[in-house]
Amino acid sequence: MIIAIKLILIASLLYIFFQDFKDREVYWFLFPIVGILTGVLHFNEVLKEVFLLTLIYNVFFVLFIFILTFFYIKLKLKEKFSHVFGYGDLLFFIAITFSFSSFSFIVLFVMSLIFSLSLHLILKNKASQSSVPLAGHMSLFFLFTYLAYWMGVVDSLYRI
Repeated sequence: MIIAIKLILIASLLYIFFQDFKDREVYWFLFPIVGILTGVLHFNEVLKEVFLLTLIYNVFFVLFIFILTFFYIKLKLKEKFSHVFGYGDLLFFIAITFSFSSFSFIVLFVMSLIFSLSLHLILKNKASQSSVPLAGHMSLFFLFTYLAYWMGVVDSLYRI
């Protein structure tokens, strides 16, 4: 069962990456799949109470980031929110709140944003669109993170 969950998660994250990179659009149903699968993997590693507390902390962190982003776009950039930040990106942020312990989540979330920026800067001359496929780049980062954990390169994602 766990192997099937991992394989479906790998396929979902890859599909998000390729769709977002190619079209800047991702099928909405992939985000709940990622959220459920990462949640099941996380839930199997920790106590139920720890999982729920972690989920609450992660949701508040994503909400905080979203509010900061919203006000930055409105007040500083003076742009329409949907022109700068994709709803698929927000759905991906929500989906990954189920994934890891709070400390690991915050570190990995920030690292995935740095990874996304770096990848965008490297590939921007070859890209046909100027927008950043944030959910796609982040899904690739989290795919690498999960693979590193499953192969034993990373010790723990759930207990920190």
